[in-house]
Amino acid sequence: MSQDERDKRLRSSILVNTGQNTFIIDAGPDFRQQMLRENVCRIDAVLITHAHKDHIGGLDDVRAFNYFQKGPVNIYAQESVLETLRSDFFYAFEEDRYPGVPEMNLHPIENKPFEINSELIIPVEVMHYRLPVFGYRIKDFTYITDANFISDTEIEKIKGSKVVVLNALRRKEHISHFSLDQAIEMLNIIQPETAYLTHISHQLGKYTDVEKELPAFIKLAYDGLEIEI
Repeated sequence: MSQDERDKRLRSSILVNTGQNTFIIDAGPDFRQQMLRENVCRIDAVLITHAHKDHIGGLDDVRAFNYFQKGPVNIYAQESVLETLRSDFFYAFEEDRYPGVPEMNLHPIENKPFEINSELIIPVEVMHYRLPVFGYRIKDFTYITDANFISDTEIEKIKGSKVVVLNALRRKEHISHFSLDQAIEMLNIIQPETAYLTHISHQLGKYTDVEKELPAFIKLAYDGLEIEI
């Protein structure tokens, strides 16, 4: 068992602060703990990559932001994902809602650029086995998780990013996630200035061991990591 805090990981999520806006990408079961740890007091929107529970399971806890921001939290995702949210969190969308349930404004998006508070967001469609998943590019930063295929068209959207975050589940090939070698190969094609690997399982190895094997521009992400661009 590792004593390195960088080997102790919660579910994958990220906060993006543009200076004018604060966006959260994915809100898994650890959402509340992550928001408390980072002392997040306001969020302008939550962008969802896909509807798997490790990426949406914490959305019930947006109710704290409802209280402090005195209104619903804006959620952006593909329509199929929003359908899952309406089902999984049905009590939040009933006509006669119980007092105190989470309040969410659901915004359907497609694989086209859109704006939130004048901030341009570019979806990047990747494949998670047979499931289309959205990564997101915001300015010079691109975040992609739960992918094992990215088409040439979508790669072109990513190119030019200074920082790219990409999933690398383990060393052995997986049916729906990039392996370590596959992620490195993809990042060599994209060629960002810096890249970080996320959605890491314990099967990949310990932080200090894996870091020694990586190309100079690729690093392992860890909980609480801050990146400034």
